[in-house]
Amino acid sequence: MSDNTPIPAARPVIDESDIEAVVRVMRSGMVVQGPEVKAFEEEFSAVSGSEHCVAVNSGTSALHMTLLALGLGPGDEVIVPSFSFAATANAVRLVGAEPVFADIDADTYNLDPAAVAAAVGPRTAAIMPVHLYGLPANLPALTEIAEKAGLALVEDAAQAHAAAIGDRPVGAWGKGGCFSFYPTKNMHSLEGGMVSTDDAELARTLRLLRNQGMEQRYANEIVGANVRLTDVAAAVGRNQLSRLGEWTERRIANAARLTAGLKGVITPVVPEGYRHVYHQYTIRVPEHRDALQAALTERGIGSATYYPTPIHRLRPFLAADGSPDPRWELPETERAAAEALSLPVFPTLTDAELDRIIDAVNASIEAL
Repeated sequence: MSDNTPIPAARPVIDESDIEAVVRVMRSGMVVQGPEVKAFEEEFSAVSGSEHCVAVNSGTSALHMTLLALGLGPGDEVIVPSFSFAATANAVRLVGAEPVFADIDADTYNLDPAAVAAAVGPRTAAIMPVHLYGLPANLPALTEIAEKAGLALVEDAAQAHAAAIGDRPVGAWGKGGCFSFYPTKNMHSLEGGMVSTDDAELARTLRLLRNQGMEQRYANEIVGANVRLTDVAAAVGRNQLSRLGEWTERRIANAARLTAGLKGVITPVVPEGYRHVYHQYTIRVPEHRDALQAALTERGIGSATYYPTPIHRLRPFLAADGSPDPRWELPETERAAAEALSLPVFPTLTDAELDRIIDAVNASIEAL
């Protein structure tokens, strides 16, 4: 690669082995909810550390179906971060419940347990932490809060495949762990999602919900949807899963190299015992974040702001008069939205590309 070739913020991996997996399944004629889906579910259980996995067609469906399967609906509230992708809160609204936004920890960008505890009220039914950027939320503290208050803990693990605290993976802490297989995630299935759980009854309900409420054809037991994963997608997912360990170690190594070389910015904080899998490598730039991003673009270095507008400031979640809801005072969320910048960290980066990223950030910061 020449020195002036742009480096994108993300680079999905789709290679010949993925294409061969797709062709193999298409030639088999078993393309929807067949043996590939079943095998993918069984194999992903090892990553999530859960007894059951249920595949669906997206990470958003994983969140939505899990909340439905838990019986949440109108009158219920779910505590979520506002510093996340809108799908986190959308899933809550889609079941008729209301998101309650709690602030984040300044170092990790994840839900602050103290803010969560303060947000628990008489209508709270669940807590839904997001393992943002691939770093587990403070699950020990959040689990304690949920158990004390009798709440369901649902993990939004869309960005955190193979992340863990100690030897316990994300997806194995709450009632359900919800993963995404969108193309830019640490592994993908072109598009898809998965719910992990140790609750056999919850898993069965999820299987009903994803398939029009039936396990046997025309024997509908409940009202369900069609959010099945195709066997084509599952075949890609299985192939990607076989390389997830290698890719994860590469992401961690890339992140370590960036942290060692970057100057003048705040690099990611990883609590002791936490396994950060670096879906994103996110720095803080207390001043001139947007100017730094523009300077990096000029130097051919891609970057991204996740997330420039907190969810509570998006149109569907504003107050009736169109202004931000006065209930949500989230200073750390607002600060992160103004300061966070994600740099390339994907596993196919070369050493030369990593050096270019480091040099570009350092030179740009020095010039600002």
